[in-house]
Amino acid sequence: MVREKRELETELSHLGLMEKAREIFSQLGDKAALSYLKSSYRLLSKVYHPDLNPGNAEKAKIAQQRLNRVSTLIGKMSDEEIIDLLRGERESTPVKEKPSTVRGKKILIVEDEFGLQETFRDIFRMEGYEVRVAVDGVQGYKIFHQFKPDLVFTDVVMPEMDGLELVSKIRETHPRTKVIYMSGFFGIKRLKERLTEDLEKYKYPTLAKPFKVSVMLDLVRSYLGGATT
Repeated sequence: MVREKRELETELSHLGLMEKAREIFSQLGDKAALSYLKSSYRLLSKVYHPDLNPGNAEKAKIAQQRLNRVSTLIGKMSDEEIIDLLRGERESTPVKEKPSTVRGKKILIVEDEFGLQETFRDIFRMEGYEVRVAVDGVQGYKIFHQFKPDLVFTDVVMPEMDGLELVSKIRETHPRTKVIYMSGFFGIKRLKERLTEDLEKYKYPTLAKPFKVSVMLDLVRSYLGGATT
């Protein structure tokens, strides 16, 4: 079991999850840290799925194999053993303070895949953000006007109203709202032409699936901590 604990620690560190899990453990305790770990690796299993990444299938396959190993290791361990792993370097792991500029910020997640909706929501809530979720652009537009978020974190390819159409409608009344586009299909020609024009004009950041949770959180924290554009 000692060897398996070390292997799990190595894999979680490679995926960018261990440091954040220990930070959450130090700040919020074992239940929050366990919830973060389990929801995060499940999210990554979805975004690294080879079917969603036809242009990077080999890389996605390798990442998926590592995630499958993480799932196997976590399945063999009790919650207490995982907590012991997090506790191992608790004293020597510095806790990073979240910048006060992002505390209490509102994020609207617009994502049509059910599993990802829940995972993004849980991760951002654990980071201290106020979060609402919409399943497509039509619902996202309605919730936007009720919720008035600081950031719209939206998938691009969705039924009913896609992310680009949603953001275009939002800009009509709220042009200074911050936006991050995410997708596993940025390479599609028709989409790429529309997206490139939007990005060149408005300079929105993008996240190409698959992405690490730590990269997502760093981008959101940095983006919301800066001046509104």
